Amino acid sequence: MQISTKALNARWGWTTLASLAAWGALAFLDLRLKAHTGYGTIDLQKAQTAVQVKAIASAWIARPDAVLAGFNLGLDFLFMPLYGFALFYGGIAAREAFAPKEGTLRRLATMFAAAPLAGAVFDVMENSFELSMLLGAPTDQMASISFSMTSAKWICVIVGIAMALMGLAGRFLRKPVSTETKD
Repeated sequence: MQISTKALNARWGWTTLASLAAWGALAFLDLRLKAHTGYGTIDLQKAQTAVQVKAIASAWIARPDAVLAGFNLGLDFLFMPLYGFALFYGGIAAREAFAPKEGTLRRLATMFAAAPLAGAVFDVMENSFELSMLLGAPTDQMASISFSMTSAKWICVIVGIAMALMGLAGRFLRKPVSTETKD
């Protein structure tokens, strides 16, 4: 299935704007949660042991804090496909700008463009483990797996950001295709 450059750019633009709005809301709410309890949802992502998860859960025990933490986790589930597809479209734009012809480079660019989608899947697994630990009895193994998912997510997101920046650069550095024919 082919997508036109115009459609690709439109999807890239809209998903990028939506993901930035969701990210801004998440950052604002997480800062409020951290200011009130000492822990934000980012701290939960960094937790590597059951003791750390229990300390965070204890800080969020008050109903308003628990509601805000739960809302943040829920909003993060909305954010995942937004950033995943925004960075994916940016990666596809980079592929089209720098690897327009079939070959190994184009296949590699396609693989790298898909990294943020894999990152969003790692993010789903991370949040699922976090939610499971908050609602049940956290273990060191669960905390370690969740932290590993967080690390994998960030690797994929960094690749996606690099590809999207290349896609943005490609919009300005790409040579226009000549429509003239040589006689």
